[in-house]
Amino acid sequence: MSAPSPRIAVYSGTFDPLTLGHEDVVRRAAGLFDEVIVAVAAAHHKRTLFTLAERLDMVSEAAQRMPGRVRALRFDGLIMDFCREQGAQAVVRGIRNITDFDYEAQMAAMNRKLHPGVETVFLLPQAELQCISSTLVREIAKLGGDVSAMVSPAVAARLNPPPLQA
Repeated sequence: MSAPSPRIAVYSGTFDPLTLGHEDVVRRAAGLFDEVIVAVAAAHHKRTLFTLAERLDMVSEAAQRMPGRVRALRFDGLIMDFCREQGAQAVVRGIRNITDFDYEAQMAAMNRKLHPGVETVFLLPQAELQCISSTLVREIAKLGGDVSAMVSPAVAARLNPPPLQA
């Protein structure tokens, strides 16, 4: 009898920047699957604050603190094609509220049409993290606000670098 195939899940996004809510979803997924691939989107359609390389670095740094096997990979194109290439059985999506659920349910239905063998798993971050979004974190940081309760210390340092010394 052969060993069962590893259960692989993909969690995709731009992660611009990676928040504690994202990290919570990855940690929860790592408890459910043998491997979680955090697929960092090239995001040609968006103007990101951080480059793809910087976003991959942030996710890779966080992955080192995660239980289980978590790794970051770049992706471009359809997530179902990426899942097929990686041998993934599931897509993990974090949902914070009913608006997220409505959008993600539509995406899950479309993804099922594209690749019926991949399930979508919805995970809710901890209640105190549900109000966090990358968009709000970027805006707060841009205006000089404290984002230390929303992102890891490494990400906070990237958002608010220390002033240059003369």
